[in-house]
Amino acid sequence: MAAGKIRIAAAGDLHVTSADKGQWIEFFKQVSAGADVLLLAGDLTDTGDESEAEILVAELKACTIPVVAVLGNHDYEKGRQKLIRQIIQEHNDIHILDGECTIIHQVGFAGIKGFGGGFDGHMLSMFGEAEMKAFVQTGVNEALLLDRALARLDQEHPDIPKIALMHYSPSIDTVRGEPEQIYPFLGCSRLAEPIMRRKVAAVVHGHAHMGAFEGSLGNVKVYNVAKHVLHTTGNITGFHLLNI
Repeated sequence: MAAGKIRIAAAGDLHVTSADKGQWIEFFKQVSAGADVLLLAGDLTDTGDESEAEILVAELKACTIPVVAVLGNHDYEKGRQKLIRQIIQEHNDIHILDGECTIIHQVGFAGIKGFGGGFDGHMLSMFGEAEMKAFVQTGVNEALLLDRALARLDQEHPDIPKIALMHYSPSIDTVRGEPEQIYPFLGCSRLAEPIMRRKVAAVVHGHAHMGAFEGSLGNVKVYNVAKHVLHTTGNITGFHLLNI
């Protein structure tokens, strides 16, 4: 561990498939050698199948540092997200967060999947058909889950830095590069409110494969660590490293 600093590696959208056996071992070894904690920003599996989760667990045996993760939309594809979470968390030092928080090396991590809804003045509103209201309400619920997790960190450990981990983006900055027509399905500004109010140190997300790597919410840095985005920045490690 660097003096006074916690090295946090972050990556997203691994999309582990049934053909990936042995493909991630070197990645996890490299992460373990260069960081103190690993964050995984959702879409751990490709089709939401438990066999893919089992392959990921086998690969994670090469990881010797704590892992904090959230699930993504691909992990929900077959409705087996609870089973996927259970399988992955059987690995000793993995925390999959869904409105919860955890503390590692005196850094607090709050995690949610997040959801869509649009950004800034173009957020979808709670109006119209029941289906539209349900879509918007899901985004509201995710923001409330994040706020609850951050509030717990504030109450129990007010002096430690906080990292927000999610799959969907809270900032329009890091979805730019994607077609504008699909912005409402890539994230939501409702997620930004608790991040800014609770004075989060940084935000990590994935999902927007064609988005931008870095953005901000006021003074809070937001990083899109989808593996596709990291590759376009010339990052050959496959993870972004934060020093907190």
